[in-house]
Amino acid sequence: MPRPAHIAMVGTPLVGHVLPSLEIIRELVARGHRVTYATADPLVELITSTGAELVGITSTLPVADRSWPQDPIASASLFLDEATAVLPQLRAAYDDDPADLYLYDVGAYAGRALAEAQGRGFVQLSAAHVAWEGAQEEIGAAFAQLPGGLAYRARFAAWLTRCGAVTTNVAEFTGHPPRVLAMIPRAMQPHADHVDTEAVTFVGPCFGTGQEQDGWMRPAGAKKVLLVSLTGSAYLGPQETYHQCVAAFADLPGWHVVLQTGGGSDLVERVPRNFEVRPWVAPLPILEHADAWVTHTSVSSSSEGLYAGVPMIAVPNGPDQCLHADRLVELGVARRIDTAHVTAATLRTALMELIGDPQVAARSAWLWSEVRAEGGTRRAADLIEEELAGDRVG
Repeated sequence: MPRPAHIAMVGTPLVGHVLPSLEIIRELVARGHRVTYATADPLVELITSTGAELVGITSTLPVADRSWPQDPIASASLFLDEATAVLPQLRAAYDDDPADLYLYDVGAYAGRALAEAQGRGFVQLSAAHVAWEGAQEEIGAAFAQLPGGLAYRARFAAWLTRCGAVTTNVAEFTGHPPRVLAMIPRAMQPHADHVDTEAVTFVGPCFGTGQEQDGWMRPAGAKKVLLVSLTGSAYLGPQETYHQCVAAFADLPGWHVVLQTGGGSDLVERVPRNFEVRPWVAPLPILEHADAWVTHTSVSSSSEGLYAGVPMIAVPNGPDQCLHADRLVELGVARRIDTAHVTAATLRTALMELIGDPQVAARSAWLWSEVRAEGGTRRAADLIEEELAGDRVG
């Protein structure tokens, strides 16, 4: 084990960007490293609970009002503006106290820029799909065709030159980090065979020791458990789908249904006897006991479903979730129902098909073992320590 080091994490102040890597931070602290974490106020409590030292920054992202633009250039510009505003704050915190190694979120460009300017090692932590051979170039070419695309790329390149980054090619800087830990299962990665394995390691979802078993148990007498959770850290889920789930699974013989809501639901007073309504929390403790899951197939929920080996009824919302849903169907562990086609009948049929198909059970079990073998939190921390051993300055 390497001697204790200063590891800095530069995060994006959005819950969905922080939660996937939080247990890695906790593990690094437990191993005796000094870990500092640069992020904005809304997430202070999450960070300090790991034992990491908070480095407070002021963010320009629309975190409070969630006024995210639909235009891709405008959306990308928000993250470039964030990097431009955050980097001087990082310089003020780290120029006199540089880290031995920098970790940075996929959206935190300032983290890589700082590490390059200081000549320090860096590792990207990604809870999303990573680039494969040729993908970044295709995306960049398509991006350049959009109104404002060329101006955005020129502004990004000028910022890289100004801030002292070694890598001044925008496509390389954003899409080809020399070291990436991907916190999703390799099975969820498009074109996984064309991902640069010298740069990218799939460690899978990263949870804490004992996190799976903490806080929920299958009720006595429940032969099977169904989790209905169409919500998440930043998405509340469609109320009508919840109503159709109640109609579909009411008094289903032998089934106990756990329905997670995002708050403000009008279901609490009139759910069937076999339902348990709970506010949203990370679903893994329930998934460890579940036999099926109705989910919106975000990348995190899709990964958790594979990690727990639970067949899924996929009700996606938006293009990214549709992509994940289709991948789960392709893997043989899910049925997809688009929101417009969600009825009590389609939901119940999908559930019966899933639990009645021995191939679904076999595929779920095989993927469970594959995802667990990727190593999760401990492997991620081991790989970070390997980077420390190679990149330690002084």
